[in-house]
Amino acid sequence: MHSKHIHWTIGILLFFTISATNALAKSESPRKKHNFNLGWKVHVGEVQHAEKMDFDDSDWKQVSLPWSWNEDEAFRLDIHSLTTGISWYRKHFTLPEGKQSQKVFLEFEGLRQGAEFYVNGKHVGRHENGAMAVGLDISGLVKPFPEENIIAVRTDSDWDYREKSTNQKYQWSDRNFNANYGGIPKNVYLHTSDRLYQTLPLYSNLGTTGVYIYADDFDIKGKSANIFAQIELKNEYETAKDFTYQVEIVDMDGKTVANFEGNKETISPGQLKVVAASDRVENLEFWSWGYGYLYDVYTRILVDGEEIDRVKTTTGFRKTAFENGMVYLNDRVLQMKGYAQRTSNEWPSVGMAVPDWLSDYSNKLMVESNANLVRWMHITPWKQDVESCDRVGLIQAMPAGDAENDPSGRRWEQRMELMRDATIYNRNNPSILFYETGNKGVSEEHMQDMRAIRDQYDPHGGRAAGSREMLDSKIAEYGGEMLYINKSAHIPMWAMEYSRDEGLRKYWDNYSPPFHKDGDGPNYKGQSARVYNRNQDSHAIENIVRWYDYWRERPGTGKRVSSGGVNIIFSDSNTHFRGAENYRRSGEVDPMRIPKDGYYAHQVIWDGWVDPENPLSHLMGHWNYAQDVTKNIYVVSNAEKVELFVNGLSKGIGSQSHRFLYTFKDIAFEPGEIKAVSYDENGEIISEDRRITTGAPKRIQLSSITHPNGLRADGHDLALVQFEIVDENGNRCPTALNMVNFELEGPAEWRGGIAQGPDNYILSKALPAEGGVNRVLIRSSTEAGKISIVAKSEGLESANLELQSSEVKHKNGLAETLPGDGLPSNLDKGPTPTSSSITPTRTPIMISKATAGANEENAIHSFDDNERTGWSNDGNIETGWIKYELEREAEISEVTMKLNDWRNKSYLIIISVDGKEVFKGNTDRSLGYITYAFTPTHGKTLKVQLIGAGTNEDAYDIVEITGQKEPAGDGNGRSNGQISILEIEIYEGISSNSDS
Repeated sequence: MHSKHIHWTIGILLFFTISATNALAKSESPRKKHNFNLGWKVHVGEVQHAEKMDFDDSDWKQVSLPWSWNEDEAFRLDIHSLTTGISWYRKHFTLPEGKQSQKVFLEFEGLRQGAEFYVNGKHVGRHENGAMAVGLDISGLVKPFPEENIIAVRTDSDWDYREKSTNQKYQWSDRNFNANYGGIPKNVYLHTSDRLYQTLPLYSNLGTTGVYIYADDFDIKGKSANIFAQIELKNEYETAKDFTYQVEIVDMDGKTVANFEGNKETISPGQLKVVAASDRVENLEFWSWGYGYLYDVYTRILVDGEEIDRVKTTTGFRKTAFENGMVYLNDRVLQMKGYAQRTSNEWPSVGMAVPDWLSDYSNKLMVESNANLVRWMHITPWKQDVESCDRVGLIQAMPAGDAENDPSGRRWEQRMELMRDATIYNRNNPSILFYETGNKGVSEEHMQDMRAIRDQYDPHGGRAAGSREMLDSKIAEYGGEMLYINKSAHIPMWAMEYSRDEGLRKYWDNYSPPFHKDGDGPNYKGQSARVYNRNQDSHAIENIVRWYDYWRERPGTGKRVSSGGVNIIFSDSNTHFRGAENYRRSGEVDPMRIPKDGYYAHQVIWDGWVDPENPLSHLMGHWNYAQDVTKNIYVVSNAEKVELFVNGLSKGIGSQSHRFLYTFKDIAFEPGEIKAVSYDENGEIISEDRRITTGAPKRIQLSSITHPNGLRADGHDLALVQFEIVDENGNRCPTALNMVNFELEGPAEWRGGIAQGPDNYILSKALPAEGGVNRVLIRSSTEAGKISIVAKSEGLESANLELQSSEVKHKNGLAETLPGDGLPSNLDKGPTPTSSSITPTRTPIMISKATAGANEENAIHSFDDNERTGWSNDGNIETGWIKYELEREAEISEVTMKLNDWRNKSYLIIISVDGKEVFKGNTDRSLGYITYAFTPTHGKTLKVQLIGAGTNEDAYDIVEITGQKEPAGDGNGRSNGQISILEIEIYEGISSNSDS
């Protein structure tokens, strides 16, 4: 045979092999995962014999899951008042034809709080942690096609639910942060498989760990890595089986990028066996911030050449590192910028039980605000949010479950078991970068327990284990305080929550209807609640002020840096509150995800991986005032200079503070246009923002946000309908508060929205616009058809909106379309840039030793990279000095310090370099670190000396849930003659260092 014929033959064989493989990935799988959400019936309250086959449930409420039986109370009642108790869920279903000899499993993504499961009258299991998924093997209890099966679930959402075997409560069933939406508020699936099968990642009840996909030996620039596919296989045949294990990786375009297989192996009857295969894969796209690139990995089992089991795992590949006080993603430093969000992530009148696309909508908004991290608070997130963050490109910190302390005994064991289950369930989701051991610091022994779980079940996932505090831990891989800034040259330190002021979106400023004076509202537990009753402008400004501390100590500013932090919270929440309303208004968006001014402020201050990379400006507020109003105008900008224009006339350059805030004092309102123009260091215009004066309200304008494929008639899907009050030119009227009445016709259920007023207008068909806009939710029924919405308001032109819901195919209680199917990934930010994200701004000068006026043996603790230790004098002013000898002579130009009682105490000090005074005055109170810059001064020693009493007064009025104020530092307080330094750093400029 001629060589060209050989090459042609090989090419044909390769073509058919690849084609057959691609077809196999998309062909009918011998294994099935069914959507089990449709066709449930619910009864609220205890009822006898509801688990029995012959129980009459004909008059029970019909629902589609996820569904909480107390959803009507979400945002109408405060978290403490949400109704709890017993509810029963039942479902009639028939197995698919031809599944008589197969395995059958149920997967519940979560229930609240405890649940008892019955299949065809038989008790099959219990689940009690109220947070994580659970699996049930019902193979021996279900009847084959065409016989009917019945599953019954008794749920108990009592706040004080106790574990049956130990009588122990669950720490995370807490009335402050864990909104109690009872029943089955998460998805349910039914799985069928061969009796030789890859297990499910459901350790609770099933004791199995499933598939584990991971990568190592990354070449980010070369776009390659070693990909490993490990599976847990179980043989429930009575004979041994010889099998072959194959892996296929398919990209987002449906193209196969890799095929590989493991060795031929044998599995004994009843054996549980782990097998793995790996290969080097080229031309990879790496998952990144705002770049949710995902792959489908198919793991297949073949016996005698016939495929008998196939599992699809959707995952992504990325490289991480946690070192030098920084977080690295795909070899690039990323300062953490994001939100501490309640895990319930809830919406008015539906709670947390929202459709998949709405999770994407909400989570993508975080990314669009330039957040790169969401820290789910206290409780592990549900799978729908985890997968959503994968798609939108949002990093997650995943907790187990806790409250505010480090428990012991059975309560600690409960937390460990929850972390184990959550780790196994979510270890293939690339967006999870942090495993959170606790909302508050834990002992070193407990930290080691949690690391051991990670090391056992996710040793190759590239995730750091840590928690809040852990500032001097030798075991934690990240840490960081709440409300304060920490720095490190070792493990990353990022703030777990750094700003939690509250304010309604309805309140623009003191000069806009309804004329709420900033800070007005009742006290909270006897303390002023001014900061929990803010207007939008002061709320946004405070967020800028708080972020400044973290930006100032960002990567690039020295050896010890801050790795950022998360603002509490993203969306207003039906959880603990301190302000006038009965829900928390700390969000940068309101409960319907309408942005506040703070949302746009974050877009500006959080732009870029570390430093701003895109020129952005936001002109806060609106331009519709009474003729006699004169007020300050605020612009948020990452430019070097901002100029304000009113109707084309310059009002000058803004006063810059906290790097990003520009203030223009006493600007008189003139109808027309106000414009902010931002300039770079060369005077070039790089960004603009403007507002116009709108006309009088003329009409209502309706629009809708739905699943990308339209509203689905599954009894669970929602349409988010926005209504605006606009002028004759279609411009939103920013101060309009008109009451709007709605009419709904067609196969849909009114769920409504939220506004300030009676019961927060929950479920009402009449509610006001706030700031000219508001939103409502419409839920589909299981009947497809046309839905009509009419909005009317006195004195305004009405509006109509039509929606069409589409049929969702299901049969005998099972549907083929899974939640999340067809939802696109967000790729807006593009792949991780290969350039450095760090711009060095100064050079640290190491300290070789220190002498002090008192307690000299502790002087080293003031520069030991441990914020739990420090130096103090003995309380006498004459001993209140400490002198540092540097490793070399330098042109010293900056000193950064963390002084004990940083929020309360201002110290009167002198700083000198080789005896030359470079600073004299009272130190600033702060959220941690203070920096003093001065004319570069040559020297090899630096001295800090206390010279007076200073002042002692809280600068922030941060009130805890208990009503107490948390101390800033060790809590011991300082006498007038005492100075205490926790950490000090000494710097020279970049240019002086390069010349030396």
